Amino acid sequence: MLNIVLVEPEIPNNTGNIGRLCVGTENRLHLIHPFGFQITDKNLKRSGLDYWVHLDWKEYQNVGEWMQQIPDKSRVFLFSSHAEKSYLKENFQNGDWLVFGKESVGLSKEVLALFENHLSIPISPLVRSYNLANSVAFAIGEAKRQIEL
Repeated sequence: MLNIVLVEPEIPNNTGNIGRLCVGTENRLHLIHPFGFQITDKNLKRSGLDYWVHLDWKEYQNVGEWMQQIPDKSRVFLFSSHAEKSYLKENFQNGDWLVFGKESVGLSKEVLALFENHLSIPISPLVRSYNLANSVAFAIGEAKRQIEL
């Protein structure tokens, strides 16, 4: 199982899709406030469909509260378009924490400073960034591929 972390998600459809992805891939979702929506938002439910009831998830009021749950901070990986190391060069393990920032600006400098492992997803210079749900899908797919080899 992987731990998928969304820091201050803003778009309910993305969070719903990621929740559905976590159910399908048997991973745990961690959501860190503030959110750009209510957890009962109809768009969250619509994109998560009826899978949300099966989702293994936790929510935290802030990054500090979430960090208290991490047993090994060396296994936390922050995804950022500014990172130099590709996620394809990392060796993922069961139990790793894959962390993603809010849709509009990504992870804050303060959050990035808390951990050493920063990863990027390769992208054409013609595109500024991937959709958050797509980025999470890329990362889960590669990590699960490695873990299940």
